[in-house]
Amino acid sequence: MKHAFSIIAAICSIFLLSQIIGLAITDHYLPKPGKPEPKLPLNIERPKFKEKTSFIPIFLLILVATAIILLIIKLKLFKLWRIGFFVAIWLCLTISFSAFIKERYAVFIALILAGVKIFWKSVIPQNVIEIFIYGALAAIFVPVLNIYSASILLLLISFYDWISVRKTKHMVKMAKFQSKLRNFAGVFIPYKKGVAILGGGDIGFPLLFSGTAVKEFGLQIFSFKALIIPLFSTLALFLLFVLGKKKKFYPAMPYLSMGCFVGLLVLKLIS
Repeated sequence: MKHAFSIIAAICSIFLLSQIIGLAITDHYLPKPGKPEPKLPLNIERPKFKEKTSFIPIFLLILVATAIILLIIKLKLFKLWRIGFFVAIWLCLTISFSAFIKERYAVFIALILAGVKIFWKSVIPQNVIEIFIYGALAAIFVPVLNIYSASILLLLISFYDWISVRKTKHMVKMAKFQSKLRNFAGVFIPYKKGVAILGGGDIGFPLLFSGTAVKEFGLQIFSFKALIIPLFSTLALFLLFVLGKKKKFYPAMPYLSMGCFVGLLVLKLIS
């Protein structure tokens, strides 16, 4: 077992809650029959990608973002990282909160919580804020994905995750850098014998997939069917932590992707 059961349970609970809240946020921004397409706050424009090939530019964006982060680490541009991290958190939280409250209030609350995320090093608020971040990314990208492109994206990300953790190890370097600054994009739970982490991408990409499935199948949010993929991806994460070894880094995406695909298969069988 990679961590104590209580730590594993905490990470899996945060992951599942992120998926459920993320789906609710995504659903708010999806077009509804007979209604105008909901717009993102702050006049943010969605990318004009074609659904069938959208996995290509999205994957390229990920590679570019990774290269920029690695350059920041190499040049030790810590202030630049904090500024960029602050802006990204603020924008994501603004989008997420605007699904539930008026935009002007969402902007203000997001600004405060982005500051909390950067400057307050307490673990609880750090991880609670994480729960609301990834729904914003799903709100932006789910409308330009379909099941085919979301599936290919998961496969590409899984292979890339495996390479970056097991071979080049630059993902491990990035995780250690963020952990050291305590500005971590993901779940971060320190305890006596070490620290348990789950990267933001490991939360975000399964959410993109489940959000796309909800859109494609026309599922009602909070229905049992809408939660099938999140439940299976959470189970996959749980098994990874239970079967994993201590003090060893694992690429989570191959396991999470498998959970997503099994969940999709079950969803198709019962639909």
